Amino acid sequence: MQPSTVVVLDNGGGLIKAGLGGEMDPTAIIPNCLYRPLSSKKWLHPSTTTAAVSDPIDLTSAAVRRPIDRGYLINPDLQRDIWAHLLSSLFHRPNTGPAHSALLLTEPLFALPSIQRATDELVFEDLGFAALYVADSPSLAHLYEASRRPMGLASKAQCSLVVDCGFSFTHAAPVFQNFTLNYAAKRIDLGGKALTNYLKELVSYRSVNVMDETFVMDDVKEKLCFVSLDVSRDLQIARKPGKENLLRCTYVLPDGVTHTRGFVKDPDEAQRYLSLTDGDGDQTANLGSDHPHVTEKLEDRKKTDLTKNEFDLTNERFLVPEMIFHPADLGMNQAGLAECIVRAVNSCHPYLHPLLYESIILTGGSTLFPRFARRLEKELRPLVPDDYRVKITAQEDPILGVWRGGSLLASSPDFEAMCVTKAEYEELGSARCRQRFFH
Repeated sequence: MQPSTVVVLDNGGGLIKAGLGGEMDPTAIIPNCLYRPLSSKKWLHPSTTTAAVSDPIDLTSAAVRRPIDRGYLINPDLQRDIWAHLLSSLFHRPNTGPAHSALLLTEPLFALPSIQRATDELVFEDLGFAALYVADSPSLAHLYEASRRPMGLASKAQCSLVVDCGFSFTHAAPVFQNFTLNYAAKRIDLGGKALTNYLKELVSYRSVNVMDETFVMDDVKEKLCFVSLDVSRDLQIARKPGKENLLRCTYVLPDGVTHTRGFVKDPDEAQRYLSLTDGDGDQTANLGSDHPHVTEKLEDRKKTDLTKNEFDLTNERFLVPEMIFHPADLGMNQAGLAECIVRAVNSCHPYLHPLLYESIILTGGSTLFPRFARRLEKELRPLVPDDYRVKITAQEDPILGVWRGGSLLASSPDFEAMCVTKAEYEELGSARCRQRFFH
C-alpha cells in the first residue's frame, strides 16, 4: 500500500515543527517537552493549537521533562508520548494516520547507532508509519534556500555552508549537492538552552532568584537580548547611571493573578539603544548626558526590591549571546563560531573554499538575535583570505527553514523511492535500512 500523505517532522530539542509535505508552513509548532505547573499534579502536553499564545496556564516555576539532551534522543518513551499527542492533532480525516503515511524526520548529525535504532523502533513499531526517510538539518536548510533563490550561488554551485544554531548545539556544516559533508562538520556545545541557563544565573546573582523559571527566562532572552558589535563600548554604556544607561530596561515577572505571563515594562525603552545604533555604531558616544535622572532610577530600584516582581537588565542583554562568539570567556574549552566556520571550510577541498565563504546560511532559533549576521561577518572577515568574499544569508524564518526544506523534499517526485518501507525495515533491520540515507 502506497503512503497517501507525508508527515514532515523537524524534531528539535526545543521545538517540534510538524505538518504535511508540500505545505508552506507547519500545522503545529510546540515545545518538545512535557511540563508540570505548580497548580497541577500531572505532566501536561503543550497545546498543539494556535490558541497556545493565549493559553491561561501559569508556567511560573513549572517543572520540565525533555526527551532530548545535548541534541540527542535519550528518552524514547517520552518522545513517543509527545509525538502521539502531536499526531492526533494532524490526522482528522478517516483513512489517514501513521499506517497510511510516510514520515520525513530530521535527526542531528553524528547520532549514535543505538539512538538510530531507538528512533526506527519508535517510528515503525510504536507509531506504525508505512515508510520513513531520515534527513539532517543542514541539507534541508540548503535545499530550501537554493529553491528560494534559483539564481543565487547556493543554487548554481549546489554548495553552501549551513550554520545551524539551535536549542542544544551549534553546527557549521558544508553541504555539497544536497549532501552534508559529515567529515567537515564542526560542532559547538552551545545553543539556546545554555544561553537561557546563563541568563538565569546572571539575573539570579544580581536581582531575583529565577533559576526555576525556564519559560519566563526564555521569553526574556528572546525579547531583550541582542548581539553586540562592540563589547567594550557597550560595557562602558552599561556602567552609566540612570537615564544615561541606554541599555537598562525592566522586565515584569508574572504574578499569577493579574497576568500569568511576564512582559517588558516599556518596549520603547528596550528598543532605544538598538534604534540609535543601527545606523551608526558611534552615535552613542554623546547620548543620554543631558538626562541624569539618577534619583528617579534609585526610587524605581527600591520599588523593585520591595515587590520582587520585576528586575532590570543592562549588560546581560549582550553578554548572553556573546557566549556563541567567545565561549572561552566563560572558561569553556570551545572555539567561537567564526573559528568553527573556518575549521569546517578548511576541512573541505580547497576548490570549495571560496564558494563556501560566499554562501553561508544561518538557520536555527538562536540566530534570531538582532545583529547576529553583522557580528559574525565582522568576526569572520579577518580570518578569511582577502581575495575571498564573505556573504552571510539569514533565513527569512530561521525556526522554520529546515521544516520548509523537508516539505519541499517530501513533495518531490523522487521522495517515495528514497524512503525505507515498514516491510523493508522488518526484513532487513535498522542498520541495513539506514545505509540508504548516506549518513
